[in-house]
Amino acid sequence: MAFKNYPDKCNMSVKENVFHAKKLIVQNIYNSARLEGCNVTFPQTETILSGVNVPGVSIDDIECILNLRNAWRYMLKTIEAPLTLDYICKIHSEVARNEALEWGVLRNGKVGISGTAYIPPVPDEKEIIIRLNEILSLNSVTSRSIYYFLWATRSQLFWDGNKRTSTLIANKILISTGKGIFTVKEKDLLEFNAKLLAFYDRGNYSKINDFLYENCIICY
Repeated sequence: MAFKNYPDKCNMSVKENVFHAKKLIVQNIYNSARLEGCNVTFPQTETILSGVNVPGVSIDDIECILNLRNAWRYMLKTIEAPLTLDYICKIHSEVARNEALEWGVLRNGKVGISGTAYIPPVPDEKEIIIRLNEILSLNSVTSRSIYYFLWATRSQLFWDGNKRTSTLIANKILISTGKGIFTVKEKDLLEFNAKLLAFYDRGNYSKINDFLYENCIICY
């Protein structure tokens, strides 16, 4: 796997980065929910997170929002914890609770991905750890974040909730070193989804990594 080195765009203290992440947590949860196809508006997301019932929103979409809230809270609370496969599984257990076939454990069967003929192999724990360590050894934090998100999303490590989990881990990589926030904004979703499908098909990072660097790494 050939990686392009991206210079870090942001330079904050961890405390400052966590502050901005908490301040924008509703927006980040909304962006992640839309990325996964949840049919909610920003005001509905805000209302759900405030604990008020929202008529017309499905139970599944409400659960998606609340699970994302819990995953973000856990990630920010444990921002200094080492990034290991066990930690990634813990984040998934928060993201996909009561949604996926199993949560908090690696997928042990085959899955397909809508819109592409690509079939990701069943995850092998030893191979995942090798790839994770390879990504975490990259020179810039921003490169680690981008390539982790792309590799983990295409690998489909879990039965469901892969983009959400990958987004949370990409954020942990950035925030734990004060290098910004990773988010796919709603205005970029159409182009992002088209590039992601092409990436699923060919596994060519060069067709999407520049897009993520330019549009999805946010500084404050």
